[in-house]
Amino acid sequence: MSAPPITADQVHAALDEFPDPETGRGLKIMEQIKGVDVQGDQIQVTVGLTTHSAPLWDETRQAIRDRLRERLPGAPHVAVNVVEHRRPAEPIGSIGLTAKSVIAVGSGKGGVGKSTIAASIAVALKTFGSKVGLMDADVYGPSIPHLLGLEGQPFVQDGKLQPIDAQGMPVMSMGFLVPPGEAVVWRGPMLHGAITQFLRDTAWGDLDYLIIDMPPGTGDVALTLSQALPLTGAVVVCTPQDVALLDAVKAIAMFRKVSIPVLGIVENMSYFLCPDNGKRYEIFGSGGARAKAEELDVPFLGETPIQIPIRQRGDAGQTAGNLADIDCAPYFERIAYNLVRNLAAGRAAEPPLPSLSVL
Repeated sequence: MSAPPITADQVHAALDEFPDPETGRGLKIMEQIKGVDVQGDQIQVTVGLTTHSAPLWDETRQAIRDRLRERLPGAPHVAVNVVEHRRPAEPIGSIGLTAKSVIAVGSGKGGVGKSTIAASIAVALKTFGSKVGLMDADVYGPSIPHLLGLEGQPFVQDGKLQPIDAQGMPVMSMGFLVPPGEAVVWRGPMLHGAITQFLRDTAWGDLDYLIIDMPPGTGDVALTLSQALPLTGAVVVCTPQDVALLDAVKAIAMFRKVSIPVLGIVENMSYFLCPDNGKRYEIFGSGGARAKAEELDVPFLGETPIQIPIRQRGDAGQTAGNLADIDCAPYFERIAYNLVRNLAAGRAAEPPLPSLSVL
């Protein structure tokens, strides 16, 4: 006896509680099931997903397909279309920044490639399709403008600082405001004022992610950020050797002390793969950050090797080109993907309360 025909109501019922990757709430209550068409054993579903979860669109499409095949026996042909679901960011904190996730990228010490990782995460998220801003909070040694090959000086329009555009990504840095070679000599209150102004008075627009490149060490900036707005969390960058890991542990302790969740660890300069003989050289050791992440119960987001093209692009102001290089891009894409996937998993486990805009 053949199974009864599948109905559109059954498809809806199977998807109603499927979690939206951004909020963790069901697709039905978030009004993200855009269309269902059933023709015999042919099912076509259109689902709206936000650009905040853009790195997970392919994975989510496959998960929806698997769910329907599992819950609706006799439905072997399932097509899932994903369209953009617009959900603007709401103002956060007392400064009114419109960004859905604010992520600080820090390190316990300098020289571990933190700024390169911060810039590459931002570019990777943008490449996936998310709306991203990049803020250089390392006021004493701002390197983001050089890494991205950016010049110019922000100007004020309608009471807001206009950030420098990096191919569609707004960027703000003290490097745009201070002449090259001139040192910034500030005490804590001036530093606090500059960081607050960058957050409050910059025309960031509607962002999915604001990535903040922190200064190295455990100084005032983390405290300023924790007081200015609720950060989504922090990413800690380190290299594999013990001396760097000791400082990374201090950075993690600092973030936890000011109630900033630690979203993960990235191990930079993990190894060098010699282009001449294909041999792997573990110059700074290997696996130290992964082991330390497990010890501290912190997610490990990924590793990046020492690659000559990464250094060359950084020196030439072409760091964004790392995401167009088939040998470099997978490392940065994996880090960005793991970061967003972990955020989605956390929200699916504990969905936030709905905002008034979706009630």
